[in-house]
Amino acid sequence: MESDLQSLVEDLDDHLADLTDAIDPLLTHPISESASKLPLVDKAKLHVIHVYALESLLFSYLRLNGIKTKDHPIMRELTRVKQYMAKIKDAEENAARQDGAGARLDKEAAGRFIKHALAANERMDRLAKEKEAKEDGAGSS
Repeated sequence: MESDLQSLVEDLDDHLADLTDAIDPLLTHPISESASKLPLVDKAKLHVIHVYALESLLFSYLRLNGIKTKDHPIMRELTRVKQYMAKIKDAEENAARQDGAGARLDKEAAGRFIKHALAANERMDRLAKEKEAKEDGAGSS
């Protein structure tokens, strides 16, 4: 029994050492520095995983100290973070399914948007009319 306990403690020690090595890059540099080098989806994943790790550590701390976590606010937070993880996963899957579909630029629609946006600008209308008048005057000569 004592040798089983000792081997379990040694395993725990080994796992903690592995964990420390794995998270050392996150602990030695600010998270903003690490995140700034990543694409948007990976940046979101990093932040969510970071929060989940912290919440999990807090959950473990509470359980180790005999606090019932079933109705504790930590459960609500863990659920919230898991929902963010699911949203990121869904967004990635939707992006992978589309594979660029729908990313086509409708030039005619863009032209209409610009034309109507500029139509409300009286200065632009006046300048356009002056330019047309100059071109008509130069073209008829």
